[in-house]
Amino acid sequence: MIDTLDREIAGGEERIRLDVEDGIGLLTLCRPGTLNGWSWESTRQLGLMADRIRFDDSIRTVLLRAEGRAFCAGIDVTAPGGGITGRTTAERAHRYQEGIRWAHERFAAFAGLPQPVVAAVQGYCLGFGFELALMADIRVAADDAVFALPETGLGVAVDAGGDLRIARDAGAGWAKYLALTGRRIDAATAERLGLLQRVVPAAELPAVSRAVAGDIAANAPLAVRAVKRDIDAFADAGLAAALDRTAMSAALTLTSDDCHEGYTAKAARRTPRFGGC
Repeated sequence: MIDTLDREIAGGEERIRLDVEDGIGLLTLCRPGTLNGWSWESTRQLGLMADRIRFDDSIRTVLLRAEGRAFCAGIDVTAPGGGITGRTTAERAHRYQEGIRWAHERFAAFAGLPQPVVAAVQGYCLGFGFELALMADIRVAADDAVFALPETGLGVAVDAGGDLRIARDAGAGWAKYLALTGRRIDAATAERLGLLQRVVPAAELPAVSRAVAGDIAANAPLAVRAVKRDIDAFADAGLAAALDRTAMSAALTLTSDDCHEGYTAKAARRTPRFGGC
């Protein structure tokens, strides 16, 4: 996984970049060559950035955006440390569960920032990319954005709480439909379900999302933070306990034969043959 959790980000290793302009923390996914594929290292850097943003009074709101033609196409299976080993299946499952719990702590630091987060989404927003966007407070998407949770087709559970947040925002039925089928939806459908607040032409996404973030940054900081905190206390009731269960479900499925079959079949571009074990 991550062998030096407390180190800073070395030059050339950035998965996420932070710039501050006019009260807005511009948090940019900056690996367009991999379609901003996610990794353990990306998670570590997200936690570092959240810690920096939290105590920076010059940042009144955060704009989460991405370089290239995709917001985030999901997990980067080629990233170092992608697999967790163990002497037995039980030990491996335990290590996966602890790794996912560690990741959840970093995601909670980001989702729980006192400053509101606006996500600007273009192109593919799949798997973890979709889950990351759902951690934002407000989501603006280009009309070419595509969303999906394809995990069950690979033999794994949704592991970062995206299905739970869809259930919160769009209802349990839609959460099950998207997570159990893995089907993709377009931006217009996501907006209709309440998963997006605005959909705009792709060329207008940078300006519109920046304007939304700017509107928030122009308001009274203490009031803005209080409103976010109060709404989250209501909307996220029960989320922490559900995420703890999610870590266990993800660990068990990640160590299953079905998971191995799912990823093998995807690499071979064939239909997986799941055995339920």
